[in-house]
Amino acid sequence: MVRLFIDNKEIEAEAGTPLLQVCLSNDIYVPNLCYLEGTKPQASCRLCFVEIEGEDRPVTSCTVEVRDNMVVKTDTEAVRRLQRTALRFLLSTHHVKCKECPANKKCELQRLAKFLKVGLRPKNLDRHLKETETDKSHPVFNYYPNRCILCGRCIHACKREHGKALLTFAKRGIDTVISFYGEEDMSRLPGEKCIACVEVCPVKAITLK
Repeated sequence: MVRLFIDNKEIEAEAGTPLLQVCLSNDIYVPNLCYLEGTKPQASCRLCFVEIEGEDRPVTSCTVEVRDNMVVKTDTEAVRRLQRTALRFLLSTHHVKCKECPANKKCELQRLAKFLKVGLRPKNLDRHLKETETDKSHPVFNYYPNRCILCGRCIHACKREHGKALLTFAKRGIDTVISFYGEEDMSRLPGEKCIACVEVCPVKAITLK
């Protein structure tokens, strides 16, 4: 076990545990979207920044393992600035139609926006929406590219459930989407075995048909 200090709170944790996991398990909320316990951190959402004493800049807490006598601050001006910038970027590619979305009032984007005091429709924000609103090509799922925040949770959950991922990232930059493959294998699975990716999606970008 190691002892560390997060926001002046003394905490004991097992050495090697991701710092983000330690924060969350001790009721210290750090904004995050891509983290899924038990999977290798990707740091793709760029939201879980914290400051660590001795580091010259904020770091992503999902990629840092706790160590003895670590001193962490989760609520500094630099941290919040980075988090708000990352959230605004996500919102620039997100079609905000909360009343029409099944994730409404259970949505991680809504929670983040409220926590970081960022409007869901920030002013002076260029929108970069994809042409396809709903992809219905898969035999099991419907996919909504303009809801998707590309957190990668669905990919990791699918790999953990089936031993291999039947989803992947496709294209590049702001055109990146989730792509499905292995449709024939997946369509033969019982329904209860097909919902891992649906259950972990924080914005309901993937739904069962």
